[in-house]
Amino acid sequence: MLKKFFRATPSDAVIPLPDLSGLLEQRYRQQVEQQRIQYDEAQVTAIHHLQILLDNLLLRDTARSKILARKLRSSAPEKCRSLYIFGDVGRGKSMLMDLFYEACPLLEKRRVYFHAFMLEVHAFIHEARRQNQPNAIDALAEKIKASTVLLCFDEFHVTDIADAMILQRLFSRLFELNVVVVITSNRHPNDLYRGGLQKEQFSAFIQILKNQADIIELIAKTDYRLSYSPAVTTTYYFPLDTEANEFIQHRYNGLTEFAVKQSGVLQLLGRQVFLSAVHNNIALLSFEELCVQPLGSADYLTLANQFRTLIVTDIPKLTAEKRNEAKRFVTLIDALYEHKVQLICTAEVPAHALYTEGDGAFEFKRTVSRLIEMQSDSYLQGFSC
Repeated sequence: MLKKFFRATPSDAVIPLPDLSGLLEQRYRQQVEQQRIQYDEAQVTAIHHLQILLDNLLLRDTARSKILARKLRSSAPEKCRSLYIFGDVGRGKSMLMDLFYEACPLLEKRRVYFHAFMLEVHAFIHEARRQNQPNAIDALAEKIKASTVLLCFDEFHVTDIADAMILQRLFSRLFELNVVVVITSNRHPNDLYRGGLQKEQFSAFIQILKNQADIIELIAKTDYRLSYSPAVTTTYYFPLDTEANEFIQHRYNGLTEFAVKQSGVLQLLGRQVFLSAVHNNIALLSFEELCVQPLGSADYLTLANQFRTLIVTDIPKLTAEKRNEAKRFVTLIDALYEHKVQLICTAEVPAHALYTEGDGAFEFKRTVSRLIEMQSDSYLQGFSC
């Protein structure tokens, strides 16, 4: 990997790493000048922390070469502290991570959504146990280290005790192996597992995270997703009145050029999901089929990978009694958003009123923010069926 950044000649001549100091703020201000984003002092503060990490990563990488290490007047750090950025939804955390990730020239880096990562983790552990391999989590950490120096997680949150216990062991080993982690989340580490069962068993992971990472709060005042210009064509229709069905039929006709509706069945990890209509990469189905059935992250990721447009009918106002349905809906929207799937839907109430009370109502704020962004021209640009 180091050959990408420098090479030594017999005379010990060294081509140093490029000077990336100040690069992130420079790129940030360029985006402001191009009116792609709004300037926000809180975001610039977070950029400074990301820039320090970028500089330290390159300095640490440089130190692997004895030749170049002799050229350095100061000793390079053996370890880089990881970084955990948290704040309310829509404040620009993912945008800043993208800026950092794209600027980092290291080859051994990976950016992954937390949902997708945990699916990989569970699949690895399952296969290791099937083959009676001991210490599956340690083996996974070693595998990650073999290809990844920098691991970036977006939308980090924990709701399952099994995931909590796995993360404690996995991250402990990753940090021991000097893997640097950058995390964005809506919650402070102390609140990651708020209300979860056996929370005391998760406290060890929280402490490890706080010991290994700088914790930065992004205190931007504006939810920038709410400022997106709405699309000219409606994609989120409410309420569920007599015109809701007409809206769905109209949108389906427009997207499929009046194709005859043909139902279908999608096989998802041993389960079946009924599709009211399917045409090429467009699927039409109900909220009940999607979120009342016991589907999970892997199922929704399969849907997101298979279809470019998802038309979902009859999304109800969700109550505390429907917390499981609300949780599945959150996972569904995350999968669609991460894979840039177009969502067209009918709902009983506006997005901000879908789920306001009950377990997971805090996490649902991110879903509302994403639903609003998914209705914007900027999100819908480039969609074609």
